[in-house]
Amino acid sequence: MAGDRVGLGWRPQLAAGIFAALDRIDILEVIADDYLDASRQQRRGLNVLARQIPVHVHSIDLGLAGSEEVAAQRLERLARLVHDIEPESWSEHLAFVRTSGIEIGHLAAPPRTSASVASTVRNVRKAAEIVGTLPHMENIATLLQPPGSAMSEQAWIAEIVAASGCGLLLDVHNLHTNAINFAFDPLTFLDEIPIASVRCIHIAGGQWITSPDGEKRYLLDDHLHAVDEPVYALLSEVAERAVQPLDVILERDGAYPPMPVLLQELDRARDALAAGRRRQVAERRSAHAR
Repeated sequence: MAGDRVGLGWRPQLAAGIFAALDRIDILEVIADDYLDASRQQRRGLNVLARQIPVHVHSIDLGLAGSEEVAAQRLERLARLVHDIEPESWSEHLAFVRTSGIEIGHLAAPPRTSASVASTVRNVRKAAEIVGTLPHMENIATLLQPPGSAMSEQAWIAEIVAASGCGLLLDVHNLHTNAINFAFDPLTFLDEIPIASVRCIHIAGGQWITSPDGEKRYLLDDHLHAVDEPVYALLSEVAERAVQPLDVILERDGAYPPMPVLLQELDRARDALAAGRRRQVAERRSAHAR
């Protein structure tokens, strides 16, 4: 597990517990949108935090996978925050959040087409130019397969990574959720994305919901529940496939359990990473022996 790190999303509600357990937390992730209008003192505090422990900045509201060009003003605000915090890296989502001036209010999956690949690459490059570094782009969970798609999600992601040079933030709970809701094999997904571009990983929990007509059940990614075993299993599969170090962030956005419970989830993630790394080593030795 040399180089692998496991940590938490920074939340003010968890601050006391996080500071008391820094010896068991390797990395923190700060939600950019919570601090775009922060005071100088708050930003200075985040900078001090980033000097004590590695910090990653995670943006939500840019909509880099939208068909419209992302506004320079939005990117400049993020760039100032990144400059003030000095994190190791930053990330966004492979999603759009607005169209024709209308705010959708959630992360939405665009049609997976060559046109959306081109617009996403354009926005990622513009973001890199203004912020100063390329983002890691995250796969999202969706309850609706985007209409008009001409390629699979993994092929779409692969084209964006190849054309833009961005890294991947692989959300394994989002992958698990989509695999359940749309009945596909998540291991095939892992085999078909550029796994060497994955540097960051999200894990989280969700809950089952029922469609309005009561006929279907869906797994919802809500970040309010404990991480399920299938997510840890997928994390282990990623660790088996990836040779590069991985940063794993546990996302929790409410219904916070006691800090010891969250720390147990971090330890469970470390165990999953270690198991995958052991299988990788065993497979290499077996191949060498042959």
